[in-house]
Amino acid sequence: MDKNKTLKLTIAAIIFFLAFIAIANAVFSPFTLRIINLSGIYIILALSLNLLNGFTGLFSLGHAGFMAVGAYVSALLTMPPEQKAMNFFLKPIAPFLANVELPFIPALIIAGSAAALLGFLIGVPVLRLHDDYLAIATLGFSEIIRVVITNLQNITNGALGLKGLPKYATTYTVWALVALTILFMISLINSSYGRKFMAIRDNEIAAQAMGVNVAKMKIVSFTISSFIAGVGGALLGYFMNTIDPRMFTFNLTYNIILIVVLGGNGSITGSCIAAVAVTIAMEALRFLDGSLNFIVFQTPGLPGLRMVVFSMLLLIVVIYRQQGLMGKKEFSWDMLLSIKQQFVRKGRSRNNASFK
Repeated sequence: MDKNKTLKLTIAAIIFFLAFIAIANAVFSPFTLRIINLSGIYIILALSLNLLNGFTGLFSLGHAGFMAVGAYVSALLTMPPEQKAMNFFLKPIAPFLANVELPFIPALIIAGSAAALLGFLIGVPVLRLHDDYLAIATLGFSEIIRVVITNLQNITNGALGLKGLPKYATTYTVWALVALTILFMISLINSSYGRKFMAIRDNEIAAQAMGVNVAKMKIVSFTISSFIAGVGGALLGYFMNTIDPRMFTFNLTYNIILIVVLGGNGSITGSCIAAVAVTIAMEALRFLDGSLNFIVFQTPGLPGLRMVVFSMLLLIVVIYRQQGLMGKKEFSWDMLLSIKQQFVRKGRSRNNASFK
């Protein structure tokens, strides 16, 4: 496909997407908008993990910790002093945080930077490990972060969490950040850094032999991934309007891993599609957690049955389609055209067969 046609189709797709967001924000119900916005937040979180797991080949299970850091830092920087006083009724908030109130964008950047700094400090010793040991170490650090947050009563309000966060996670804000994250990921993967990340993923020894500073690139990937996770965690906090340490357990990381695996390790497009599909499916299958009526018999409420279904889905994908939905492929207009041509050919062959 020539460049002019590709450019026209891209512009048309962008206009259609902007129109859809505007119409959705004006027409759709609050519940539908919540699902749409949660899909966007999960896209950001999935891309942060895919950068590490899919593009660099580092298996991490600790991203919930970086999400928690981003959520708490952004919340403490943007909550009005009056709201902080209402939250910290058991133990007063630390004086240096009591009167701090920053705008949304600076707070979001600081939150991401705090998560990135923590990712760097953790990555330096942890990234010397490989495979299962790395996964266990990152999971351990994530749990340490959660425990520390639970016990910092005068800073994080402990197990009570923070309530009444500003409503910054609007449809326009979430999807603008989604677009920026996708553009950043595309630019990063197509840069020299991205090629080094993928070289490490494919063969670490060969990459080192070609002059790639493997240790440095791993830390860079881990730090960037932590920054994006911190931003996603901050958005998740604003979206929920409340945060507490129980939100950032391994279950949250598992949900993001599920999205990455289903979409395809090493595919930006796959993460975006799977994030939307999984978010919608999670809401559509919510009835499984309640009592089920099978006419002949009725089952009591089974909380967690929904996640059993998703776990089975993950097992099926791992066994029968390990590359996920997209594998390592990305969307392109040429791909869409080839898919269309395949359907046309199949339709013609069926028509010819029926005619004979």
